[in-house]
Amino acid sequence: MLLIDNNLSFKLVGLLALAFPNSNHVRFCTGISASDLLVWDYAKKNDFTVLTKDSDFDERSQLLGCPPKVIRLICGNRSTIEILNQMIFRKTDIFLFCESDTENCC
Repeated sequence: MLLIDNNLSFKLVGLLALAFPNSNHVRFCTGISASDLLVWDYAKKNDFTVLTKDSDFDERSQLLGCPPKVIRLICGNRSTIEILNQMIFRKTDIFLFCESDTENCC
């Protein structure tokens, strides 16, 4: 489902487990110091949608298309709980985006 980037808390994996099963954090998959390219390739090979606050993934998605799909949070400095609440509030939109064949980034 979601591969949560290092710029977001690894705690989101557990907090989002019911709403977004099979999600994981970059820390556990590729390591804390993994490059964006390594994260991109891992997400692509393992059918993840990248959840990030990093504009680099948005730009890469526009250049290369998908997979992987990218969800970029543009929310400034928010607490993990605030991000969790927004993700759950927008759960239906996120699932529709992940299933869409026409969008690569939201």
